[in-house]
Amino acid sequence: MKTLDKVTPSSFRYDLPAGVLHPVLENAARGILPDWTRAGPKRRDHMTRVARLLDTWARNRDEAPMERARWVAAGYLHDALRDEDPEVLRDHLGTDFDELSGKILHGPGAAQRLEEEGVDDEEFLHAIRYHTLGSSGFGMVGLALFAADYLEPGRSWREDWRAALRERATSDLPGVVREILTTRIGYLLKEGRPLHLETIRFWNRFAEGEPWAGASEF
Repeated sequence: MKTLDKVTPSSFRYDLPAGVLHPVLENAARGILPDWTRAGPKRRDHMTRVARLLDTWARNRDEAPMERARWVAAGYLHDALRDEDPEVLRDHLGTDFDELSGKILHGPGAAQRLEEEGVDDEEFLHAIRYHTLGSSGFGMVGLALFAADYLEPGRSWREDWRAALRERATSDLPGVVREILTTRIGYLLKEGRPLHLETIRFWNRFAEGEPWAGASEF
């Protein structure tokens, strides 16, 4: 099983037929970012760590070369506009994401720029758009990106717990995502912070089939 410390940017090589991925995604899968990227050195380091982690998981899961390339591209592109002025992003997005705070607009902003470049992989775009909030509409690339963004080894909070989840993700990615989501929602509730409807729908996807709570359970 491949471990994170053995993955280097030069290992992002894929045996892909010409034209199966949009050129922007193919470049991103090799660590080449679009010229509209707005991300400083520390942010780019984070993006690289996320991409490496996604590559590790994809290899360990024996994903097909194109799927592995999509996962790595998502790692590099998810924060491509993280350091853009939020008001610039808000103006570009129009009214679709008016309710979001500025620091969450980079996902929708990057997805829109990719669409404007001609990327039509809706599952991929949805993963980029909602990687911060989570979404009930995620496919596997969305679940993987949501988890890797939270678990990449550059973050120092609860290191042992996060390392254990990184190892478990290869065999139980949905379970890992559910544990991350449980922790994040618990923190937001403890701090009295609002929950976005998309995050609630994401949780309900994992809780589907569970009974509703009655008053006597509280």
